[in-house]
Amino acid sequence: MKQYLLAVHSVEGEAEPSTEVIQQMFADVEAFNADMRATGAWVFAGGLHPPTSATVVRIKDGEAMLTDGPFAESKEQLGGFWVLKAADLDAALELARRGAVACGKPVEVRPFRDDAED
Repeated sequence: MKQYLLAVHSVEGEAEPSTEVIQQMFADVEAFNADMRATGAWVFAGGLHPPTSATVVRIKDGEAMLTDGPFAESKEQLGGFWVLKAADLDAALELARRGAVACGKPVEVRPFRDDAED
């Protein structure tokens, strides 16, 4: 079974949902996560702090240089992710659809390049 990354994107400029909506999103995502665990699709998942909390590490002339803020200057940033097992891309896309409904955000699907189970 192939592993897929389902990446949740936060879109710059979108209004921040109310506390009640956020709490419902958390509950919906946890229900989705519980289903993924029960069906054996679950590998790992996690939410991320905002991009402004990022530190970027670059190597220049053998020395580490640290800078604040996200690496990518983008209107969309990664807000969280799932690593799930799916039989094929169609199955992964269905999981992503369900994940997008649960979290209320766009979800990108990408297969892992190397999978020990293949």
